[in-house]
Amino acid sequence: MEPNGLMAQAHNAFDQALVLAQGWLLSPAAWSQFALLIGAYLLARIASGIITPRLRTLLTPDAANRSILSKARRFLLIFLPLTLPLLAYGFTAVGESVTRSLFGSGEVIAFGKRVFLFLAARALAKDIVTDAFLRLLARYILVPVAALYALGFLDEVTMALDAARVTLGNISFSALSIVRGLIVGSLLFWLGQWSNAQSSSYITQQPMRPAIRQLAIKASEFAIFTVAFLILMNVMGINLSSLAIIGGAIGVGLGFGLQKIASNFISGVILMVEGQATVGDYVELDGGEAGTIIKMGARATILETFDGRWIVVPNEDFITTRVVNYSDSGSANRLEVAFSVSYDTDINRVPAIIEAAVSKHPGVLQDPEGPDCELRGFGDSGVDFGVEFWVEGIDDGKNKYASDVLFLIWNALKENDIEIPYPHRVVEIKGPMPA
Repeated sequence: MEPNGLMAQAHNAFDQALVLAQGWLLSPAAWSQFALLIGAYLLARIASGIITPRLRTLLTPDAANRSILSKARRFLLIFLPLTLPLLAYGFTAVGESVTRSLFGSGEVIAFGKRVFLFLAARALAKDIVTDAFLRLLARYILVPVAALYALGFLDEVTMALDAARVTLGNISFSALSIVRGLIVGSLLFWLGQWSNAQSSSYITQQPMRPAIRQLAIKASEFAIFTVAFLILMNVMGINLSSLAIIGGAIGVGLGFGLQKIASNFISGVILMVEGQATVGDYVELDGGEAGTIIKMGARATILETFDGRWIVVPNEDFITTRVVNYSDSGSANRLEVAFSVSYDTDINRVPAIIEAAVSKHPGVLQDPEGPDCELRGFGDSGVDFGVEFWVEGIDDGKNKYASDVLFLIWNALKENDIEIPYPHRVVEIKGPMPA
């Protein structure tokens, strides 16, 4: 539309508003509506002054109370600033019905009623909503829409947006659908995030296997956002059958180009259901990757090594290759430490001394069996022994079992005057000694 046309429309709107204002100022019915409007506002202020303190006392729970009912009461307390504008809106609605029955018109009081609704929306955006995202939506969407409704322009703006059509192939929707989709989509995304956090928190508190818990969290997240997507498509007026072509193309892409992703996703589901490896387990794969599982995703599993590095392992590797799980179901592991004693030692004393010393370690278990010291062989420099012991865990950076046990062996041998050998070399010189 040309600028002259826009100026003409604005001038006509101003003339209509001026004529309407003059009609209101000169009409006795309009004056009565103004009086009812002021009376409704004053009555709302009086009622709000009486009701609000009582509601605050009724809804305020004890500070130490953390029950669901207390949380609901605290939530309702947030909306107390809306008491005045909503009461004024209700009293004005009663006044409108009275004026329409007496005078057959109620435009003035209807305008006041819409103004009170605008004030309620403004109070909601300014004083009630604390979440940054919701406050942004309330400030730049809810308040402008309420202002258009109060001024009586909302229907015209809605009709103009609905008349503007956008066509993409066999899909056609209006500009109003786009605006509505952006607004509702933003709300659904925020609500989906919030619902996912609440459901995850609830599932985490339930007594179940960690793998099943992770699977339940993922399934809940998928279900929440699937429902949100279907609602969004319905709000935008898009027929889901029109997306069949796009769905077919995605299916072909999954079949040819995304085979690994699909395979890893299915492998991840199998891992979570079977529970053979879960978060917190220390695993070692055939390829040499070893570490503690800290996260199991839909595509890959993340291992953390002793030095803090992360290894991203595709889920398929846990299904198609051999995996050693050192901490499956919290089972104990057997470790062995080797040492040697001198040939001058009475080796019959060594097993009892070492087994008693190793048993003093707080991490060494007596079940399924206590420490076992065994003779391994006769080496070049001394007699070789090995002590086997069970621990709940593995010998890693946090649990230095081998180091601690070697210290215990060293101290026990020194206390019993048992010599720890070291290599000796004999040098034979043929011929006369050099000068």
